[in-house]
Amino acid sequence: MSPGNEDKAMFPTKRLRRLRRTPALRALMNETQVTLDDLIYPIFVEEELDAPAPIESMPGVFRIPESGLTAEVQRIADLGIRAILLFGVSRHKDATGSDSMKDEGLVGRMVRTAKDAAPDILVIADVCFCEFTDHGHCGVIHDGDVDNDATLDNLIEQTLVAARAGVDIIAPSGMMDGTIATLRDALDGEGFTNTPIMAYSTKFASAFYGPFREAAGTTLKGDRKTYQMQPGNRREGLLESIEDEAEGADILMVKPGMPYLDILADIRRETLLPLCVYQVSGEYSMIKFAGQAGALDEDAVMLESLTAFKRAGADLIITYFAPKFAELSQKA
Repeated sequence: MSPGNEDKAMFPTKRLRRLRRTPALRALMNETQVTLDDLIYPIFVEEELDAPAPIESMPGVFRIPESGLTAEVQRIADLGIRAILLFGVSRHKDATGSDSMKDEGLVGRMVRTAKDAAPDILVIADVCFCEFTDHGHCGVIHDGDVDNDATLDNLIEQTLVAARAGVDIIAPSGMMDGTIATLRDALDGEGFTNTPIMAYSTKFASAFYGPFREAAGTTLKGDRKTYQMQPGNRREGLLESIEDEAEGADILMVKPGMPYLDILADIRRETLLPLCVYQVSGEYSMIKFAGQAGALDEDAVMLESLTAFKRAGADLIITYFAPKFAELSQKA
């Protein structure tokens, strides 16, 4: 017995298993619960596609034809999912991702289509250039590297395209320094003072993104280590989110999820802002393939992983499992 605990009840008087004895007791004692209201579903929208295209490295996930986006958004809304995150898969790539900066380009079209399909669903636009550039980087290339400030100028244009199309939330994912302050100023200057920014505030240069590159049709030349974070940098991870909060972010984010629960918990202790986590493509695919191989129970591991995010401090979870979670919730 440790010092100071002499008067506290211990075994056999105290038995923690008493409160685990029945399903009703376990439900009553449950400290952390995931609901559909917590989840955001990513959708890949490809122009000039005739039918949904399966993503081989992400079983159960498809690139959706632009012509089929209305039906897909309505399906997601009918499942009770309240928010979607749109990624454009462009057939009109160039060095700067210029299509994404045009009001009639793919970004603007898919935002308008999604809002028309289900006006009550929250439409979040990923604001970045990797899906729209022929080199696959997240901005303008100068002397072999992404030019931070030139990219910010272009991000303003892409952000305003999404805002004019009626987007509910802007989500800039490129990890350029000064992104949040720049885009907040641009949105406010054009009258979009009520459009929130969900910052990809702490985003690591992770090997878990592999399947996403197939899904988004990116052909990356090189890597993103000069602008995404080193996986071992815990203090810097916290600093990135603190900086984005100071610049005016409305929501912070950690990406990826499971390998960075410590970072998620660190940020939760330091901020009162809503905190999002992205369960990325590699995390999803590992669970799917292991489930298909019979190595684990896919549904149980999905629920356990989502619960871990909430327990570590996330308010919102971006996950490709959202439809499956919704279907399981309807059966419960």
